[in-house]
Amino acid sequence: MAKQKSDAEDEKEGVLFLTKGSKYRISSLESRDHPLVTNGTFMGYTAIGHDEGICVQLDDTHKGDVGIMRVIPTHMIISIDVIQAAKPKEQKAPDTATMFG
Repeated sequence: MAKQKSDAEDEKEGVLFLTKGSKYRISSLESRDHPLVTNGTFMGYTAIGHDEGICVQLDDTHKGDVGIMRVIPTHMIISIDVIQAAKPKEQKAPDTATMFG
């Protein structure tokens, strides 16, 4: 059985996770000559048909679109700049104890 890595082991290996509540600047494909730049807060993942996407709530750099949720298909992402990383929430381990009664 494979051993799961701890968060500390992931940090040592340089693994980066997108965390809900973090602020990112994401460049994605809009056209051949011009990327779409999205600034905002990462809210989570979604699916669009068979494609996966990330959900970003737009910040005040988007003038009239502040607060709008933008879904960016993951295969369209060129780069992600971490502006402010939020701490990941602790995930509870599933209760695997056997109960007799």
